[in-house]
Amino acid sequence: MSESSIRPALITAVLPESIAAEIGFEAGDRLVSINGQQPRDLIDYKFLCADEVLELEVLDATGKTHVVEIEKDYDDDLGLEFETALFDGLIQCNNRCPFCFIDQQPPGKRQTLYLKDDDYRLSFLYGSYLTLTNLTQREWERIAQLRLSPLYVSVHATEPEVRSRLLKNARAGQILEQLQWFQAHQLQIHAQVVLCPGINDGAHLTQTLLELSQFHQGDVPSVASVAVVPVGLTRFRPAEDELIPVTPEKAQEVITQVQALQTKFRQQLGSTFAWLADEWFLIAGQDLPPESHYEDYPQIGNGVGSIQQFLTAFQKAARQLPKQLPVPRRFTWVVGNAVEHAFQPIVQRLNQVKGLDVQLVAIASQYWGQEISVTGLITGQDILQALEGQELGDAILLPSVMLKHDEAKFLDDLSVAELSDRLHIPILPVEGVEGLIMACRDQ
Repeated sequence: MSESSIRPALITAVLPESIAAEIGFEAGDRLVSINGQQPRDLIDYKFLCADEVLELEVLDATGKTHVVEIEKDYDDDLGLEFETALFDGLIQCNNRCPFCFIDQQPPGKRQTLYLKDDDYRLSFLYGSYLTLTNLTQREWERIAQLRLSPLYVSVHATEPEVRSRLLKNARAGQILEQLQWFQAHQLQIHAQVVLCPGINDGAHLTQTLLELSQFHQGDVPSVASVAVVPVGLTRFRPAEDELIPVTPEKAQEVITQVQALQTKFRQQLGSTFAWLADEWFLIAGQDLPPESHYEDYPQIGNGVGSIQQFLTAFQKAARQLPKQLPVPRRFTWVVGNAVEHAFQPIVQRLNQVKGLDVQLVAIASQYWGQEISVTGLITGQDILQALEGQELGDAILLPSVMLKHDEAKFLDDLSVAELSDRLHIPILPVEGVEGLIMACRDQ
């Protein structure tokens, strides 16, 4: 990446009482360089700002250049927030995976929905998954130099021909050599396997998990954990793809297969190591493993143990619930139908509060064409179709995972305000267990 492609980093916020606030930084300023070096991204920024003496080149909102000198304690944060973590642009994906969610969306939506990131920096900073197929030698050297670990890697299969078939990329077959590189440099990854029936299941899945387990050894195991996730398909996927959905029978088969390997891994490695996403149990209609199964939740980002974690957190937070509400309230709580059975204990506990009536409405996504849907994929149109014309009480409780992280909009671009108008009822976005408890208690 040449320096000419690095844009000055737009500052969007200055934390109160921070070093930057004392100096006079403002939102709208742009950071050009630190001690003469242009930071490519947030990783460079943090690395360069660790020094005690800094010389910053800054453009203010009018385009005037300033040179700011700072003396501070080593590792003290300046207190700046930026528009993006990547100042030189996104490293995009060069694979053509048939199960890619980006390609399973309808056309005509906002452009950002179609960006295929495969950027190791976002993997390090935020835990997003990458495939390692687009890294240049320079990027490999940077990962080693800056000790960017752990990274999160979509493995899918360790057999070169199977992985190349899944990613539609000849470079995908190098995965075992790449894992040996991580091992040689004492760097870690967390892996995921998106299981596609008929392609990387059965004996292929067993071989993948066994080969990955060979890298789980020593004080710094190069493969720290692996999650097995069922492929998610929508009605917008390309007609020519070779994918078939996961059936309840297939889910039961995979659970049995992986649980046998988990027993072996616990004996040999001292860890379950290979984890099944909660969706397998929901699709199969089986009870989830107990909370004690999940160790330190190494694959929570892949939905491994997230339901049990939510249930456990609710049990603790439920102590904040009053015995009675001063004014009776009735809520409709909307979730994906995948968690309908698992969330029944929560609904029962909420309804023990005198004057509180919470009705759980668990829906599948007609928008995506799914029979079983996780909550995060429910769209505004799905909710409108399910609830229009019904008696909904005083307000709708809406899990915030359905919305964009920075805007009150669903995946189908319908806004919360528009949905509220069409259903003629207030909608209360709730974040996690605490948000649910507060909404029920404080209204």
